[in-house]
Amino acid sequence: MSILTRYLTAALLRGWLITFLVVAAVFGLLAFIDELDAAQGEYGALAVASYTLMVLPQQLLSLAPVILLLGTIIALAGLQKGSELTVISCAGVPISRLLLAIAVPTAVVALLLWVGMETVTAPLHQRAEALRMKLRYDNPHTLPAGGVWSRNGRRYIHLGTMREERVPADIALYEFDEEGRLERAVHAATATVGDDRRWRFEDVQEKVREDGQLRTHRLDSLVIDNLWARRELPVLSLSPESMRLSVLYGYGTYLAASARDARSYLSTFWQRIALPLTAAAMVLLATPVSAQLGSRRGSAVGVNLAVGALIGIGFYLGSQILFALGTLLGLPPLLVALLPALAITACAVLLLRRMHW
Repeated sequence: MSILTRYLTAALLRGWLITFLVVAAVFGLLAFIDELDAAQGEYGALAVASYTLMVLPQQLLSLAPVILLLGTIIALAGLQKGSELTVISCAGVPISRLLLAIAVPTAVVALLLWVGMETVTAPLHQRAEALRMKLRYDNPHTLPAGGVWSRNGRRYIHLGTMREERVPADIALYEFDEEGRLERAVHAATATVGDDRRWRFEDVQEKVREDGQLRTHRLDSLVIDNLWARRELPVLSLSPESMRLSVLYGYGTYLAASARDARSYLSTFWQRIALPLTAAAMVLLATPVSAQLGSRRGSAVGVNLAVGALIGIGFYLGSQILFALGTLLGLPPLLVALLPALAITACAVLLLRRMHW
């Protein structure tokens, strides 16, 4: 590693670390205050603080591009203010060499983001959710509010709760004909899950269309095929945001293969995959924004930080709107996930061509 690369790497790491600590402190405090409203029983202030700290890394993932943008601006604008970039430019270092030196630590951080999403942030988030559910409801396997819905062809199933030992409870199943008329409605108190995706419903109330009318039957048990496997039950209590990359992709492809709605899982997966690329594009964009040589030397840091903050806020809001529209309109999730990175890269290349170096 050359002297220039080591020098810029040290400056960038300082800028990224400062920005990360500030953003983490602000968002962590806000999340702690908001979560205090849910404190009850054994889930007190200390447990709330522990929960907040464990879920904070996952929450900061979506802000990684903004953190790297502002951190890069702090680093390069600080070097500009001290005339270090002027010395580098006057020494005959081409802009391509400067970008290569910046790319080295950026690539390492991007790789760490991918590794962290699979091995650190998601497991921490899952542990935090399990701790929260256990302390608040004395059940680490409680499902999200409203339960879980799933579709398989013209069959819809709703899983209301999950009891101890991952026993499904409060189960409703609906089957419709080709014209959308209800043919069968089943409600069961609990179910025994088999390894072959076969569930044995217990304490069943079944309504079946007979001679154009729905007739009610009460059964002690009823066997239904092609439902969730036992190994998939722990996934049901997780939101897409708290899943590992491998779990997101595996569960999303399973739902898609079963003709079920997998858009939220696959969209989240591709957004996570594209996130480090978007963060790297933000570093590229910050270079011409903060490394312009010439005037504004005294006020460069403040002005550039203001510009970077506006870019970061605009990016965050725009990307959230884009992701929501992509899911709503059924656009290809990979394309929607890559659009922010492609747009930022295009803007960065345009600014680099106009950059005075």
